[in-house]
Amino acid sequence: MSETQDDRSPARYTSLRGVHEALGAAFTDFGGWMMPVRYSSDLAEHRAVREAAGLFDISHMAEFVVQGEPAGAFLDFALAGRISTMRVGKAKYSLVLAESGGIVDDVIVYRLADDRFLVIANAGNRDAVAAALADRAGRAPVAAAYRRERVSGDAADGFLRIGGTDPQFATVEDASDEFALIAVQGPAARSVIEATAGIAGITPPVEELGYYAWAAGTFDGSPLFVARTGYTGEDGFELLVSHAAATGLWNALLVAGEPRGLVPAGLAARDTLRLEAGMPLYGHELSLDVLPAQAGLGRAVAADKDDFVGKAGPAAPADAPVLVGLEAEGRRAGRAGYGVFDGADADAARVGEITSGALSPTLGHPIAMAYVTPATAAAGTRLFIDVRGNRIPATVTALPFYRRKK
Repeated sequence: MSETQDDRSPARYTSLRGVHEALGAAFTDFGGWMMPVRYSSDLAEHRAVREAAGLFDISHMAEFVVQGEPAGAFLDFALAGRISTMRVGKAKYSLVLAESGGIVDDVIVYRLADDRFLVIANAGNRDAVAAALADRAGRAPVAAAYRRERVSGDAADGFLRIGGTDPQFATVEDASDEFALIAVQGPAARSVIEATAGIAGITPPVEELGYYAWAAGTFDGSPLFVARTGYTGEDGFELLVSHAAATGLWNALLVAGEPRGLVPAGLAARDTLRLEAGMPLYGHELSLDVLPAQAGLGRAVAADKDDFVGKAGPAAPADAPVLVGLEAEGRRAGRAGYGVFDGADADAARVGEITSGALSPTLGHPIAMAYVTPATAAAGTRLFIDVRGNRIPATVTALPFYRRKK
């Protein structure tokens, strides 16, 4: 994910800017968006999510609606996973691959109806995903078209029904500017949702909603999409709502959540949470130069499909670096770009590079993800991270670093 803003573009803020400023948030540029990085302290917000709940504004994410009788077949061609067999009400992690097999983006796909899907992509990759879907609509083995125009949700017929489309076509529409996206993550997330005034008619009920599934309801009469997905390693929900209703929903969630330990949380906490959970971040662990198998995402590729973009890409060479976890003692953490070596001496061989690293707030010791040579990737292998000239011993470990208790 591109994390630097184009100098020619004005800063973009979400529709929740006012509540963030009122809460004293510090902002940072992320994928061209000015987003809250913290409200109080990174550590306090991280711990709140692990122990109770955190409230995140993730409205910078991109949303695409794919609709029409061939929508499932089109997504089978456009994405790496097998989407057409997914049941209505479920969600699936998938990848947008380049012809080379490299990763354009990682996405979550929700099946809204037999002929309707919602694809949520990373904020910094909105244009890349839009271009990929537009190109694939033009050459898919099914009738498909890409349109970029204003869309509207229709609560009476499920979420995100787009009018005026030809059902014989799979139409792709960019709905990113239509909605705000709010995440409630943490062990208390379900109770927060259930206690929030104004949320009504959730079907299926939240208590029956499985992981990687979604439900529809309303908030103060506006359509509300509730997905039980997340990016923190905790139980949690992501709520898609109109911009007009976003501030009201955010404030209602805060009122319901504060007695349960919920706090607003920024991107800094979100990054350490996802690192502990071993979840890759585009621009760090994922890129056009990375093949899914290198990142441990081979399971997201349905290689037995007849055809899909990226299928003809090369297999990863036997000596291609692979993603691993590293755990170290002490307090000094490796950061993105730091080298990984097979020894502590100056003449030791460089065998990899850190992609993400931090002092884990939950575990209390440094953790990192790194691409290393296959020969040094086995769990238990002793390696060394070069932290500003000092070689810090670290041990290769299986991901994730943290797994919540169920």
